[in-house]
Amino acid sequence: MALKKILVLFLIFLSGFAVAQTKSRIPEVEELLSKMTLEEKLGQLNLSSGVGDLKVVTAGEGPIEYIKQGLIGASGGYESQKAAVNDSRLGIPLISGRDVIHGYKTTFPIPLAMTCMWDVDRIEKMARISAIEASAGGISWTYSPMVDITRDPRWGRVAEGAGEDPYLGSKIARAYVRGYQGDDLSKENTIMACVKHFALYGAAEAGRDYNTVDMSRISMFQNYLPTYKAAFEEGAGSAMTSFNVIDMVPATGNKWLMTDLLRDQWGFDGFVVTDYTAINEMINHGLGDLQTVAVKALKAGVDMDMVGQGYIGTLGKSLKEGKVTEAEIDQACRRVLEAKYKLGLFDKPFQYFDEERAEEVWLSEEHQAYARELAARSCVLLKNQNNVLPLKREGTIGVIGPLAKSKDDMLGTWAATSDTTDIVTIVDGIRNVAGDKAEVLYAKGAYYTEDPFLMNRKRAKDDQISVSPEDSKRLLEEASEVAQKSDVIVAVLGEPRSWSGEASSRADISLPESQKRLLRRLIETGKPVVLVLSNGRPLTLSWENENVAAMLETWHAGVQAGNGIADVLFGKYNPAGKLTMTFPREVGQIPLYYNHNRTGRPETESSNFTSRYLDVPNSPLFPFGYGLSYTTFKYSELRLNKKELKADESLTASVTVTNTGKYKGEEVVQLYINDPVASVSRPVKELKGFEKIELQPGESKQVEFNISTEDLKFYNSALKYDWEPGDFNIYVGTNSSELQSGKVNWQL
Repeated sequence: MALKKILVLFLIFLSGFAVAQTKSRIPEVEELLSKMTLEEKLGQLNLSSGVGDLKVVTAGEGPIEYIKQGLIGASGGYESQKAAVNDSRLGIPLISGRDVIHGYKTTFPIPLAMTCMWDVDRIEKMARISAIEASAGGISWTYSPMVDITRDPRWGRVAEGAGEDPYLGSKIARAYVRGYQGDDLSKENTIMACVKHFALYGAAEAGRDYNTVDMSRISMFQNYLPTYKAAFEEGAGSAMTSFNVIDMVPATGNKWLMTDLLRDQWGFDGFVVTDYTAINEMINHGLGDLQTVAVKALKAGVDMDMVGQGYIGTLGKSLKEGKVTEAEIDQACRRVLEAKYKLGLFDKPFQYFDEERAEEVWLSEEHQAYARELAARSCVLLKNQNNVLPLKREGTIGVIGPLAKSKDDMLGTWAATSDTTDIVTIVDGIRNVAGDKAEVLYAKGAYYTEDPFLMNRKRAKDDQISVSPEDSKRLLEEASEVAQKSDVIVAVLGEPRSWSGEASSRADISLPESQKRLLRRLIETGKPVVLVLSNGRPLTLSWENENVAAMLETWHAGVQAGNGIADVLFGKYNPAGKLTMTFPREVGQIPLYYNHNRTGRPETESSNFTSRYLDVPNSPLFPFGYGLSYTTFKYSELRLNKKELKADESLTASVTVTNTGKYKGEEVVQLYINDPVASVSRPVKELKGFEKIELQPGESKQVEFNISTEDLKFYNSALKYDWEPGDFNIYVGTNSSELQSGKVNWQL
């Protein structure tokens, strides 16, 4: 009996210890929590969406009235903050989030474009500028970075991410967090990062947005989770749930993901917000009614409900019915309040509303100059037959295409805070850089498409376009006239901004027929044709690659698109971009990515029974890491300082790179490793390092990579992250397909 009593007392002690462990390290948070009503606690979990069916609110009252009653925890605008601070019972400030994805007023190239710079320092500076501008406009929290690894360019949201590689993606994720949050979140010019979409959203089947995801745990940990983990290790203050399932349980209700992995294993101590109505959407996944799925989300470890009203509308009832505990509600509320304290909102709730600072920093000359620089540095030269590029500032240049004079489309996805009056179009940029030394002619040439649905996507009802055959013929004839008068033709084709981003998946990622028809007409003139691509994803360009003289991938390049692209076209900047997503030959190859696993029947010429297509090669049109320059680079043979190593030893791999051309240029030297024999099948190669160097004509530079057993680690079947002794192939080169190789043996 005495033993039983001691055991009960011990369990009570442990229970009390567990509760104590959940208390905030910020004393003010616990003091505030003790004063809050249930409704006020639930209000902190409610992101700007009204308050469901709570009886404390009179029908017809607007958001300001809800805020005054403490029933909304996150919203935007000065008046909303004033109502929260001055008119609510406890004066709890709001946190204000916005999709600041690649700039605020100064819009930079889309994230996928900027990753092609392979320059994490410049990406960090871009995020820092974004935070400086956004924080002057009332924003304290950004729904960025999007770190989803993706291997399917049909998915429209590839535009927002870092491409297909977890190593490079992890470095870029860290750069975004550092740039947004700085060294002190309470400063007036920093904003809180929100890592999204946790997790695996980039692996949506068939590249269709919001679609299901299904993969092995090894693939999760090896390929898809590292970017999130890197961002959280860098100190990101919040996370956003993804729409997809993880092991068949929606991420928003997945306790293994949100608590066991994120908090217990990785030690994340920030707060988790859902994506837009993600709690409600668990109903469509088949997990129950709104009350049931709200309970599931809270117990999984999700703290804030974006727009869906599931928490504030049902958790009070669930508490009465014993389906949730007040401690669980308190924990979610505690995390939201902690974020507000970290941001300094309790001390200075209006520090993010600063008209004077906004006037100084929004679209400043310095920020515009940086946007122009990044627009140039993000370009990837895909082809340059007979050195058609750089263009000479002489003669007549015909700039033709539906994207040549479009301002809005230069912004790309998620650029709602930009002003189209500030955007430099591609034709205007060419005129700016050419000056009076060349005549620049322009013709639209074609509509983006003649498909009525795609043509009018995201257009208001009174702004719909109807294309007649006569219209198309007229545009084509106008383009022909300009082409005949030109010495060189710059064809600006691709995708309008509405074709990429969220809910913008495409099954066919080739150029539409209207644009191909125009391009064929231009090629028929016999004049050299430079294809400038403006788009939000990799495209299938096999025919174009065979028939045009040069191709420059410029993506959606932002507010200074035209000037930056023209700097590249005329050689003011020598392009050095390298692809971070593979370009397939045909859509049927997708998913296509460089770090694929090996097959038991690899492609060979000698046997019919191998893993290959009958109609196209297995290889991509342009591989990961690919990009040309106006100069040429020669690599020496790969040098390895050792061939046999022990566990505590490191390997030095080095090459000498020489600029053998006529232009100063930059080269991204890339390191890949392959583990040929292991306990699980390993990829053909994995990126493990890179260095960007600049060389004058004739200059040589030695590039060294220090490799340790940390670079050999992988997740095995038991999800243990470790390395295994044996042989390893070391590759160094200019892209994932053109590499020098060597072999070493590493033992315990």
